[in-house]
Amino acid sequence: MATVASGLRFGPIDAVTVHLCVDMQGIFRGHSPWAMPWFDRVLPHIEALVGKDPTRTVFTRFVPPRNVQDAGGTWLRYYQRWNNMTLDKLGAGQVDIVPELARHVPPARTFDKVVYSPWQSGELFLHLNRGAVRTLIVSGGETDVCVLASVLGAIDLGFRVIVASDAVCSSSDAAHDAMQLFYSQRLSQQVETAETEEILDCWSGCPQSPV
Repeated sequence: MATVASGLRFGPIDAVTVHLCVDMQGIFRGHSPWAMPWFDRVLPHIEALVGKDPTRTVFTRFVPPRNVQDAGGTWLRYYQRWNNMTLDKLGAGQVDIVPELARHVPPARTFDKVVYSPWQSGELFLHLNRGAVRTLIVSGGETDVCVLASVLGAIDLGFRVIVASDAVCSSSDAAHDAMQLFYSQRLSQQVETAETEEILDCWSGCPQSPV
């Protein structure tokens, strides 16, 4: 069995670091068909990461199409299965970041996406590149879907990636656990996994200017 690599093994977290919080929205909470049961359990850890300095947090939002007909490719089949999760069917504000986190916007920034990956449009990368960001702390959901897409894209772009292991969640406990092992075993040279407390203890003072 491969060795599990955990903790911040590659040194302190520098000031030019951004906390990338993935899809902590109403559509993934409570009684939603897409709800993540551990959403509220990980939320305090995410709030602690945001609270370090909200100017260093970027939120992503997964935004479904207006209706099924607006979906293309295999997304059409996906939204035929989840036709009640299109914008025309969802309640007002359900795609918004949850209030506990949204109160930090601004100065925190929000980037919308229509697929799992936040990198497709290029806007997020340009934003981070302008701020000379080289390290990302990743939180949010789902561990095995949108967080995974965020992590893999960040690796491809050369970022140091730190997954906050107690600040990510999924609708599948088995897939969540498998991804935690995947991050710390298969990606051990490119991904660090650490709990929020260790991350905050090792995150150096942030610069005054926002990203």
